Amino acid sequence: MYVILCYMNIYLDNCCLNRPFDNQSDPRIHLESEAIKTIIRLIEAGIWQLVTSKVLLFEINNTPDEQRRRNLHGINKMASKCIETTTSIRNRAKYFEIFGLQAFDAAHLACAENNANVLLTVDNRFRKRANTIEDINIEVKNPLQWLEEVLK
Repeated sequence: MYVILCYMNIYLDNCCLNRPFDNQSDPRIHLESEAIKTIIRLIEAGIWQLVTSKVLLFEINNTPDEQRRRNLHGINKMASKCIETTTSIRNRAKYFEIFGLQAFDAAHLACAENNANVLLTVDNRFRKRANTIEDINIEVKNPLQWLEEVLK
């Protein structure tokens, strides 16, 4: 029997949102895609809440493939909260860049930090670097591993 944690606010970064639309021939990509689709279904069912940000919306709007962009917007519309990029978030993102995070990754982390329970990403480099920062106030996890943990 599975116990699904309720009242979870989940932030999916851009690479996570895109994973179900990637080439599914690689087993890792396929498994991560299935985990993300399950998470999205639970968000649709109202079990969990999706948190998004203006940073994520900017990335989605700059997706070159029109069909993929429409699909990403469709998922993003399920969000119950959209984080604005305030001065404090921009400053926090700059701080995260000191730890080697790329600008968008740092911005996602800063947006999600006090607005979600978990930030999910399929970017191993981002996840590993984010988890070296001692004073972050959010878990940064791979969606497949995180889903396995919460469904135990």
